[in-house]
Amino acid sequence: MTAEIAVMAYTVLDQARADLDGTFARLAEIGYRGVETYGLVEHFGPARVRGALDAAGLAVTSAHAPFPAGPDAESILDQNAELGAEVLVWSMEREEFDSPDAVKRGVQRVNVAAEHAAARGMKIAYHNHFAEFSQFFGGVQAYDLLLELLDDRVLVELDAYWAVLGGADPAEILTRLGDRARFIHVKDGPAVSYSDDVMVPIGEGRIDWRTTLSVPSGLRWHIVELERLHIDTFEALRRSYDHLVGNGLSLGAR
Repeated sequence: MTAEIAVMAYTVLDQARADLDGTFARLAEIGYRGVETYGLVEHFGPARVRGALDAAGLAVTSAHAPFPAGPDAESILDQNAELGAEVLVWSMEREEFDSPDAVKRGVQRVNVAAEHAAARGMKIAYHNHFAEFSQFFGGVQAYDLLLELLDDRVLVELDAYWAVLGGADPAEILTRLGDRARFIHVKDGPAVSYSDDVMVPIGEGRIDWRTTLSVPSGLRWHIVELERLHIDTFEALRRSYDHLVGNGLSLGAR
């Protein structure tokens, strides 16, 4: 089954904060079917964001929001329940992959968050950067240790670009993850620097998306995220849509 195409809100964060309804309308006009929220609920409130998404005919794929653990857990869950997000997605910090013990301590926080979310009928998903794949402990990749320790209820959002930067093959990872991988961040560029890479429209960079998105997996959403661009954001999103949907890799609205 072909996964639907969406946008990670960080890609249009400045535009959305300036004109929420207009930004979502432009995404829908291109043909995107959903949005993974980021930085908008805190700015506008969940009801306002959900109303704008509904008006544009866009689904809430998930919410990129901190793990609901610690003193802010209930407020995080309250906000995103009002938004209507069924899955909250976040990451561990880079330094939490410096040693096996650091990974274990970080995972404890994620598993507590999964317990809190489950009590509210919600789920947690883990989003990677590059250290998960570049770090090895006695021949064991940090990502494998992470998956072994995570509560089985924790889903996966694979950021394929950062996985490539960490030396991994995202197609192989998706095959290994099976149904646990529900979301993928789709971005493209040179894949040489975590902090300095400038992104390009999907299909115009280094990543082999045809192979990555064609392997059997549990993916429900292909979420386009273009963090830094040297061209107009909506032009980049349109070209990305045309590549992914035009080649039959993602399912769009037109």
